[in-house]
Amino acid sequence: MSTPVTTKPVLIVFVLLTLMSGFITRTADADMRLYKGQTVYVPVYSHIYSGDREQPFYLAATLSIRNTDTKHAITLTAVDYYDSDGKFLKHYLEKALPLKAMATRRYVVPESDKSGGSGAKFIIKWQSGEPVAEPLIESVMISTKTQQGISFTSRGRVLEAISP
Repeated sequence: MSTPVTTKPVLIVFVLLTLMSGFITRTADADMRLYKGQTVYVPVYSHIYSGDREQPFYLAATLSIRNTDTKHAITLTAVDYYDSDGKFLKHYLEKALPLKAMATRRYVVPESDKSGGSGAKFIIKWQSGEPVAEPLIESVMISTKTQQGISFTSRGRVLEAISP
């Protein structure tokens, strides 16, 4: 008994898709950069302005540091908060803090803390003994007042990196 003709095109498409998926996976892995440490700048807004009179709208800010490496820990060595003028305000980390694989650490600037201003920022430093996937570091600002609410995020920007 002979194989129907429709099976061959389906088989060819299946083989091509399988080969392509392997190529795409290898390309994604090849593009992933590994690091042994970074210094990261993260914008944070303790308030923003609204209206013609530039009324301040005060915000609570959460800094989120997510170790995206599935196998290795990273060590946070600095989590420092600065105001709009670049003046140092606070160390959020008193000593080095290990962050396990896939773990997250958060730091909160309460809505009542207006010291940072609209140009506040965190400088985060981390390191690892092994080359690791780059952590995801971002801030989330939120506030709700009466019937009005606002929330938004900012991503960190790498200032310095230690490559393997």
